[in-house]
Amino acid sequence: MIESALMCLALNVYFEARSDTMTGQYAVAHVVINRVQSDKFPYDVCSVVKQSRNDGTCQFSWYCDGKSDKPREPYAWAYAQMVAADVILGETVDITEGATHYHANYVRPYWADKLEYTVTYGSHLFYK
Repeated sequence: MIESALMCLALNVYFEARSDTMTGQYAVAHVVINRVQSDKFPYDVCSVVKQSRNDGTCQFSWYCDGKSDKPREPYAWAYAQMVAADVILGETVDITEGATHYHANYVRPYWADKLEYTVTYGSHLFYK
């Protein structure tokens, strides 16, 4: 169970934030964990990462983009796995202030005005 959660979380960190700062990668991982702990999202890491919307798109765009989900950058992949392990094992503090959503700084999703902005790390803005 923990191995699959670790893999799902590491893949999400890798595909969502591998080019981001270290802090940004930890923040992205914490959003997944915050969703797991919320009654509004699925109850496990892999279900959160793989959750799709009613229109067939996914909560995390990389999962439904039709591209390979195999990491191709060994260093970034190793780092994403380390971040995922730290977060799953509770080795880090949630720096997102409980955020359950985020988006890149170059987009403006429809839901952003409906949630409370918490922080920005790297290229992502976080909300709860």
